Amino acid sequence: MILAATTNESLAHTSNYLIYSAMAVYLLAFFAHMAEWILGSRSKVARTAAALTADASSAADSGTVKVQVAKKGGGTAVLERPKVVTRSSSGNRDVPDGPGAAGGDVKGDLYGRIAVSFTVLAFLVEFSGVLTRALSVQRAPWGNMYEFNLTFSTVAVGVYVTLLALKKNVRWLGLPLVTSVLLDLGLAVTVLYTASDQLVPALHSYWLWIHVSTAIFCGAVFYVGAVATILYLFRDRYEAKLAEGGKPGNFATSVLERLPAAASLDKFAYRVNAAVFPLWTFTIIAGAIWAGDAWGRYWGWDPKEVWSFITWVAYACYLHARATAGWKGRKAATLALLAFGCWLFNYYGVNIFVNGKHSYAGV
Repeated sequence: MILAATTNESLAHTSNYLIYSAMAVYLLAFFAHMAEWILGSRSKVARTAAALTADASSAADSGTVKVQVAKKGGGTAVLERPKVVTRSSSGNRDVPDGPGAAGGDVKGDLYGRIAVSFTVLAFLVEFSGVLTRALSVQRAPWGNMYEFNLTFSTVAVGVYVTLLALKKNVRWLGLPLVTSVLLDLGLAVTVLYTASDQLVPALHSYWLWIHVSTAIFCGAVFYVGAVATILYLFRDRYEAKLAEGGKPGNFATSVLERLPAAASLDKFAYRVNAAVFPLWTFTIIAGAIWAGDAWGRYWGWDPKEVWSFITWVAYACYLHARATAGWKGRKAATLALLAFGCWLFNYYGVNIFVNGKHSYAGV
């Protein structure tokens, strides 16, 4: 008995050590991502941006690109050919995607690859920390807000790494993701830290593995969609300023021009949110079934239940508006961010400031 307690305590200390180690590696990834963006701004991004802007303006006026070629015997001829657009969607500007954070610079691309390598390493270390925490208490590692935060950030990075492994063009997510993960882990180890302990009786159920794990995964994917939505709003304003003949500042030219086009970001956010919404629906249903087993009722208007449903309604309105009313762009983005705000309040606000049957988070 004493030996088991000592072993569990040792595993808990190991888990803490691994989480701090993951934070250190994430910090290295952050600096590498910063180097990628900075070196990219010193490359051909400005000239590329100017060329793309000129092409986009020409395409908007005539729908073609004019090319002068030399004729035999002197003089020139003007040929018109269709403009090639890498990404576009109906009702949006036909603007090509940016060249990426590295901006086409070889050294910038090298630092970007280093950043991805550090991110993968940090993900593996953090995952080991979460697994060790689970072994120290011999249960699922999400019985309180500290453990939920650790698992949430691990899954969010795991989603990003998976998209990279699938050859998706999402390296632009690296810097905002790593930054927010560092903030999340800093909050976890300082404010939300809770020593390893056993669960309250209501949580002793196999539904803990089903309901909470799906909630964590949905939150991580919703977060990725929210990051894309925020970046879309910046990029859309940048493109609108160009369309109006304005001249963006140096920051916009060196950073926003390297992001995917606003239409691409909008489409990515929509696809991510739409893909995970059915799983969020299952999460709420699984929670209701668990509540029936634990408390003898499927729905009791507990604050956590109410805000989970509000979040579901908000995302349902967003997807419905996109699918039936044809909402795209800033109106849809506002709905998406409102829905994610509901998810955040459901987790932080309800757990910390509202009392209910789910108030066992152990802050």
